[in-house]
Amino acid sequence: MMTDAATTPATAARKAWMGLLAKASPQRLQELWAAYDVDPAFTWLRPPEIGGVMVRGRMGGTGAPFNLGEMTVTRCALSLEDGTVGHGYVQGRDKVHAETAAKIDALMQGEAADAIEAAVLTPLRTEDSQARMDRAAKAAATKVDFFTLARGED
Repeated sequence: MMTDAATTPATAARKAWMGLLAKASPQRLQELWAAYDVDPAFTWLRPPEIGGVMVRGRMGGTGAPFNLGEMTVTRCALSLEDGTVGHGYVQGRDKVHAETAAKIDALMQGEAADAIEAAVLTPLRTEDSQARMDRAAKAAATKVDFFTLARGED
């Protein structure tokens, strides 16, 4: 029986950290990366390049897919000295952001994973979670409940 690669725990974990790196503020990611103070030697498999991707949407999240529009992305791929390959895909035109994401992706696949998790990913995850809670609280403050105590239909 074949296993779907997209459902393995390792793939799910990698998807999570790559998504977190892609959504992170470039400035905050650079701060955390500089504080980690490790810059591994690598060779480019694909240097950072800027391009476009088609963004698709669905009405109501479940309707038929449609082309929403295009988005600019920067991508790159690199190989560490031990052969581990890292990829970086980020929104926008930030080559440094993509390079940093690729380095972290590669390091997360080796022995440095725990240190990177603690130094870079956990702070990003905590800040992302707090930002989501702040947005939810702000939206909840504007919520209006429409209800009637008595309709007057006697």
